[in-house]
Amino acid sequence: MGIKRLKMPEYKLGDKVRWHAAALGTAFKEAFFPLTVTVQYPRERRKFPDNFRGYILFDIEKCINCWQCAFVCPANAIRMKEAPNKKYYPTIDYAKCIFCHFCVDSCVGGALRATKIHDVAYADVDEMLAETEQLMEPPEILREDKRYVEYVIEEDDVRLRRVKGQDYLVAEPPPRREYPMVCVCEDPESCTGCGTCADVCEHYAISISIEGEYKVIRIDGEKCVGCGLCVKECPLHVLKLVRR
Repeated sequence: MGIKRLKMPEYKLGDKVRWHAAALGTAFKEAFFPLTVTVQYPRERRKFPDNFRGYILFDIEKCINCWQCAFVCPANAIRMKEAPNKKYYPTIDYAKCIFCHFCVDSCVGGALRATKIHDVAYADVDEMLAETEQLMEPPEILREDKRYVEYVIEEDDVRLRRVKGQDYLVAEPPPRREYPMVCVCEDPESCTGCGTCADVCEHYAISISIEGEYKVIRIDGEKCVGCGLCVKECPLHVLKLVRR
């Protein structure tokens, strides 16, 4: 049985020139206007939204000592540290932190804020515990990027838009929409007057007085900041937060 050899197809000179020109055009386009979606980090950075969940900063002036950040943290990464003024402020263990930012979202006073910093380097695990003083200032940032990139999604393609300049990694947070809250006792008859709420209140807004045979809880609405700490600690759950 014989073997039939395939003949090399013959192309016209015009076709060869046209195809070579198309190949050179594609190479030229990729050299100056690449369609790749790869970010050349660290020479360039991707531009993240202002609410990107990165390194967390702390503003001690806005902290009302409500402990909500420590209570809400699902990874148990936040501990409260006593300061010389006898108040407690958060520390964050980044070896445990999962960057869910529940702490930022639940912060009543807006003392915790997000940044776009996501590539912090540590020498060892012990350094990953950020004390309160460290959270008050962003870490030292060494940058090599001269431009940032943004993904542009079109109908049938994804490309990068490259912009000269540096994206600001510590963006100003948008204005918070405030909902002033105050604590009230919704079921005074069930209150046993244990005093737990008064003990945990950092603002001395709750007091327990004896009237006849009963202990009566009194809440000073002017002093209450609506932190919710008393609501959480009440063993009978007779306290709740309401809007002013």
